[in-house]
Amino acid sequence: QDTQSRSVDLDHVITLLKDWGSKDLEKEQLKTLKKVVKHFENGLTLKDVAQITEILNLCAEKINEQEAFTEPVCELIKLFGLPFQKKKSSDEVNYSVEVSQSIAQLGYLMIVPSSQVKIQICKSIVSFYNMELPGKLLSGYQPTNPNYKIQMAEEGGLAEALVWSLALVENQLTEKLWVLKVLQLLSTSGISCGQMVKAQAARRVCLSLNGADPSGQLVFRSTDILWNLLEKASKEEVLNQLRNLECVRTLKEVFVDMVCGFRHCDHQLRNDLLVIATLLAENPAVPMIESGFAEVLIVLATCTEVKLANPLVKGFKLTFSYEDFEMKKLLFNIIGILSKDPSAAQLLSENHVMPALLYYVKQNQKPGFPDWSAAQYEELQLHAIAVLASVAPVLLDKYLSCQANTLLLVFLEWCVAQDPFFGQGSSLHGMGGRGNKLAQIRYSLRALRSVVALYDDAVSINLCDQGAISQLLDILKYAADKSKEEECTMLLEIQADVLFILSVLCENDVHRKELFSCEGVDILKSFLKMDPRKLYSGLGHSNLLLSALDCLWSCVIGCYIAENSFIEKQGIFLLLDLLALKEKNLCNIILGILVEFSDNPETVLHMSMWRGKRDQTAANLLIQLWRQEELDLGVRRDKFGRIVDTKRPIATSFQKQQKVIPLPASCPTFAIMEVSESIRAKIYSLFCKLGFENLPGLSAKDFVTLAIIQRYIDFKIGEVWREISAEIKEEFRPLTSDERTLKLILEVSENTGKTAIALQTEALEREQHHEIQEEKNTYKEIQAIHTRRELINKSWQNFLARTSNYEALKKAKVLQETLIDASRPKSNIPSGLYHSAEIPKLHTTV
Repeated sequence: QDTQSRSVDLDHVITLLKDWGSKDLEKEQLKTLKKVVKHFENGLTLKDVAQITEILNLCAEKINEQEAFTEPVCELIKLFGLPFQKKKSSDEVNYSVEVSQSIAQLGYLMIVPSSQVKIQICKSIVSFYNMELPGKLLSGYQPTNPNYKIQMAEEGGLAEALVWSLALVENQLTEKLWVLKVLQLLSTSGISCGQMVKAQAARRVCLSLNGADPSGQLVFRSTDILWNLLEKASKEEVLNQLRNLECVRTLKEVFVDMVCGFRHCDHQLRNDLLVIATLLAENPAVPMIESGFAEVLIVLATCTEVKLANPLVKGFKLTFSYEDFEMKKLLFNIIGILSKDPSAAQLLSENHVMPALLYYVKQNQKPGFPDWSAAQYEELQLHAIAVLASVAPVLLDKYLSCQANTLLLVFLEWCVAQDPFFGQGSSLHGMGGRGNKLAQIRYSLRALRSVVALYDDAVSINLCDQGAISQLLDILKYAADKSKEEECTMLLEIQADVLFILSVLCENDVHRKELFSCEGVDILKSFLKMDPRKLYSGLGHSNLLLSALDCLWSCVIGCYIAENSFIEKQGIFLLLDLLALKEKNLCNIILGILVEFSDNPETVLHMSMWRGKRDQTAANLLIQLWRQEELDLGVRRDKFGRIVDTKRPIATSFQKQQKVIPLPASCPTFAIMEVSESIRAKIYSLFCKLGFENLPGLSAKDFVTLAIIQRYIDFKIGEVWREISAEIKEEFRPLTSDERTLKLILEVSENTGKTAIALQTEALEREQHHEIQEEKNTYKEIQAIHTRRELINKSWQNFLARTSNYEALKKAKVLQETLIDASRPKSNIPSGLYHSAEIPKLHTTV
C-alpha cells in the first residue's frame, strides 16, 4: 500500500524514454520502468492507461536494438491482463476512447520481432475472459465491470488487428496457436466476428488448417473460429472467402486426415468440417469437383453400401458410433446438394450412388448390434429415399437399370401391408411417422414423383407394366381411410402426390384411363365433396383439391367409359357445386374441365338440371362469374351492366393502357393472350353448348350480360382487327383500298356493339314493363281486398242492426219473405201434397 500510494510521474518516464544515449541512460530507463510496473502491480487506473500505452510503444521501438527492453515490455503488457481500476462510475465512459485505442494497440504490437512479447500479448488478452480480482486495490478505487475490457476490445477493433498478425506467425507454431486461441475467444462476439471477416479471417484461418501440429489444437481452434464466423457474421461473406480452390483443397486435405483418425475428437472435428463443406457445396461456384473434394465425399457416402476397393477410403472404417451416424447423414445430405449441379452427374454415376441409395429401399432385416439400431436405420432409410428423389432425375438411366421402380413399388406394398411395424419418428424426415409407415410412404412417393415428372415414356411404361395404377389407387384409398381417423399434413401430401403420379401416367393413354376409371372415379368424387371450410385450414386441402381436379382432367377426360362413369355418378353436379364457391384459384380449372366435358351430350343435360342454393341455375352462375371477372379486369360497364365503349366493348383496363407495339407474327398480342388468361372464353364456350335462349332462372340483368357473352367472339375478332390496324398505321401508310377495308371491318365490329346495346336496352325495357304490369296487378289485388273488407263490414253492421233494432228486424223479415216468394214457381203442382217450408213463429233472419 505504501508503494502504490507513492505517485509515479509518468510524464517524466515518457520524456526519459524518448532519449537515446549511453549505457547509464539505459540502466536508468530500465530502473524507472521497474518502478512503473511495481506501482501498477495490482492493476492500471483508467486515467493512466493512455500514458502506459505510450510508454509501451516507446519501449517496443527500442527492442530491435536493445534486447534488455524485452522483459519490461512483457511486464507492461502483463498489466493489461489485470483488472482496470476506476475512481468514479463515470470513468468507464469518460475514458472509453483512450482505453479502446490502447487495447487495440496490443494487436498492433504483434509486429514486435519477439516471441516472448507476442505470447504475452495473447496471454493478457486471454485474461480478459477469465478476470480475477486483484489482492489489493488502490485506496478510493474499485475494479471495472468484468466485461469492460471485452467491450473496449470490440470498439477498438482488436480482432481485426490480430487477424492481420496471423501472417507474422505463419511459421511459428506456438505463437500461431496462441493467436488462434485469442481469435477463438474474440469470435464469440458478433461485433468481433464482423471485424475479423473484414480482415479476410475466414480465408486466412482456413489456409492455416493443414499446418504441422502434433497436438491437434491447430485444427480444433481454426475450425471453431470458422464455425463462429459462420454463425455470428455474414454467412455469405464468409463462404465467399472460402470458395477459392486453395481453401477448398485445404479443407479436403484436413478432412481426409480426420477421416483416418481414431480419436473421438477427430470424429467430431471431421463432422464439423463436413458441415462447412456442406455449406460450401450449396454454392455452385465453389470448385468442389475441381478440387477432388466432391469425389471424396461421394465415395465415403457409398463405401459401406457398395463394396469398392477405392484408395480414397483406404483406412476408413465405420464404427456405427453416434459421430459416424451423424457423418453418414451429412454425406447423404451433400449428395442431395451435389445432384443439383449438372457437372456432378458423372461423378455420382461412376461412384454408384444410385445402388447405394436403393440399398435402403427395403425393410430392415437385422436391426441392432453391431449394425445401426432400428431408429438409426429408419432415419438413414428415410434420408436416403429423400435424397433419391433429388438424384433419380439426374441419373435416370441408372435409375431404370437398377430396377428402382420395382424396388419402390415393392417397398410401398410393404408400407400399406398390415405387418407389425413401429416407426420411431425421431428425425426431421420421420416427423408424423411414429408408430406407422407414413413417413416411408411419403418419401417413396416423392421419389416416384420426381422421375414421373420428367414425362419420360420409359419410366411410365415400366411403372404401368408392373400394375402401378392399381397399386397407387390402393395407396390412395389407404391414405383416405387414415384421413378419416385423423387428418394431417403428411396424409394430404401423400394423396396429392399419388394423384399427380396418376395424372402423368394416364394423361395421353386411353387404356390407362380405363384402368383408372374402375376405382378412381369414386375416389375422385370423395375429393370433390370436400368441405369448403377445409380449404382454409392451412393443412394442404387446397393443394389436394387442385391435384384431384388435375387428375380428373388427365385421367377421365378423353376416355368415353371414364367420362360416362363420372357423369353418371353426378360428377358434373359436384363440379358445379365447387364452381358456385367462386374461389378464384379454382374457377379457371373447373371451367376448363367443364368445357372439355361439354363435348359429351350428357354433360349439357346435367348442367341444365343442376340447381344450387336458392334454386340457382348453371346459366345464372356462369353469368355471375362473367360479371365478377369483368369487374376484376376493369372492363367498363354502365350501372345497368350495358356496354359503354362500342369500339372496344370487352377490352380490359390493362389492354387500354398498353401502347401500340408492333410484334412479329409468332408473338401473340394482348387481345389473344387475354383469352388464355381470363375465364371469359371458357364461359362463352359453355354457353355455346347450353345455348343462349330458353335459359331458366335469369333476370333482366342476366340477359343484359348474356347479350355480351353471346357476341364475345365477334367482339374479340374486332379487338384483333383493331390491333392489326393500329400496328399497320404505326409503321406503314396503308393503301386507300386497304384503309377502306379496315374501316369497314371496324365499323362492323362497332355496329355489333351497338346492336348488343339495343338488345340490352330492350331487355331492360321489357323488364321495366313487366315490373309495371306486376305493380298494377298488385294494386288491383289490394283494391279488391279493400272492397271485400268494406262488404264484410257492411254485412256485419246490418247484422248488428237486426239484433239491436226491432224495426230493422221487421224490415229484414219482410224482405226475406219477399225474396222467398220471388224464388218460388208460380204454377201449382198438379198432383201431390203441398208442404210448407216455413217454420212458424220464427223471428230470425240469418
